[in-house]
Amino acid sequence: MSTRIRLLGLLFATGGVGMTFAGVELLREDLILAGTLIFSLFTLPILLPFLYTIFRKSPLGIHWDVTLASALTFMTLFLIGSYTKFDNKFWEWVAKLDWEKGVPGAIGAAGQVVIAILAVWVAGRQNEITEKLTTQQNVITQQQTIDAYFQGISELILDEEGQMEDWPLERVIAEARTAALLASVDAGGKAKVIRFLSSANLLTPLRRDGMLGRPILDGSGGYVVDLASGVRVINLGSMLTGKDLSYTDLRRAVFTGANLARVNFEGCNLAGADFTGAILLMSNFRGADLTGACFFYGDDVNAATPRSRTVTPNFKTGAQTGAVVEGVDLNGAVGISPEQRQYLCAWGGVETRRTIPGGCRAVPNLLKDS
Repeated sequence: MSTRIRLLGLLFATGGVGMTFAGVELLREDLILAGTLIFSLFTLPILLPFLYTIFRKSPLGIHWDVTLASALTFMTLFLIGSYTKFDNKFWEWVAKLDWEKGVPGAIGAAGQVVIAILAVWVAGRQNEITEKLTTQQNVITQQQTIDAYFQGISELILDEEGQMEDWPLERVIAEARTAALLASVDAGGKAKVIRFLSSANLLTPLRRDGMLGRPILDGSGGYVVDLASGVRVINLGSMLTGKDLSYTDLRRAVFTGANLARVNFEGCNLAGADFTGAILLMSNFRGADLTGACFFYGDDVNAATPRSRTVTPNFKTGAQTGAVVEGVDLNGAVGISPEQRQYLCAWGGVETRRTIPGGCRAVPNLLKDS
């Protein structure tokens, strides 16, 4: 709308106001009605866009559905009150009140109620701020603890020449520190520790020389992995049993041989994680990303079987190298490959098969027949 048109509209609106005043002075309802209509006709096109912009950016406009629902609720209550004559009864009751005696007391009581409500609100806000500050301080303290652990483990397993000493006593101390830390940090802290240990090859069984027990280099910048008889720097054992690791980043984490019974992996990113030989009894993988996760060794899924206490694993065929996957909850899990599906369906039992996305109709339940 151009400025000239707006000025013209305001001019007509001014005339409408004058006509309304004239109608009031002359006691003529027709002039009052005509002046009001003229005023409204020329002012609303100017005011409505501005008011709409303010409304849209206000809390009432942002939550327009709540605003509309509230308006409809009040309208419904008004109609019900009018239909049942409740509004008339209410005003009749108000008219019977002794205003000289009752009003001051009512105002005083209402004031006390308002003060009590404000006191509760202030206390709630103070408690909320205190909780936020406490949470932030806990996060900072936890990160400092984890950093100190990283530094301590690094100094423990590295000598002046930069080689991994890894004597038996050092392994015991490293495992004790790790167990204590994993028991005291939250899910995010546990994930950081596991990723650090996995990336540093501290959870991987490494081949040792026959004299000093040092890890053997593979000639390409890494250590030789010995699945059959290698020794881990840190053995997770049962450190994570029953723990909560939900909604954390555990990509390429190494859980081989660990007892992960009843661990909560819900919503985790487990892409490339290694669960071979792990105990996953009754673990929760709801909504987890299992892209590239490994549950058994070998190239033939038909030859792979879960770990056994009495039978030596065969890392060439995959027999007795797989994870124990009974009672695992896989509802909503993504990235499950055909090989993963076949292994999980074959050795997961009835409960696991029931939760695998896509079902297990074409895969027999080998756990039942074993």
